[in-house]
Amino acid sequence: MDDAAPAPGAIQDILHRGVPLAAAWGIEVVSAAGGSAVCRLPWREELLRPGGTVSGPALMGLADVAMWAALLGETGGRDESLTSSLSIHFLRRLDPGPVLAEARVLKRGRIIFGEVMIRTEGAEAIAAHVTTSWASVTRRG
Repeated sequence: MDDAAPAPGAIQDILHRGVPLAAAWGIEVVSAAGGSAVCRLPWREELLRPGGTVSGPALMGLADVAMWAALLGETGGRDESLTSSLSIHFLRRLDPGPVLAEARVLKRGRIIFGEVMIRTEGAEAIAAHVTTSWASVTRRG
């Protein structure tokens, strides 16, 4: 939107500084440009819930971070938008293993709308579908 997208590693650094939990979980930015991003959540036993599936809170956090990566990739790495809503539909169980979140900006304005598809790395089937909205924030002072 404003400038060329920074390299995925630069966006990952911004995410890790802005959301320390993303760094603690080891979330990786695979790609981020043009209002789309792919983020990867490595397998971590502490992110599982009883029954051995990846927990809902981990998937919601991954989706939120992936959407911010999409926004950062669209704005040259400068975005202070805030999540205003996030709705997730769990479609199937995710077995233990790395998880990918594919985010894209659907509409930009004062309110930004986006969508995130979550799946196990290497699988085609979508395991969770997320819709989200963000409030565009103007820096004060």
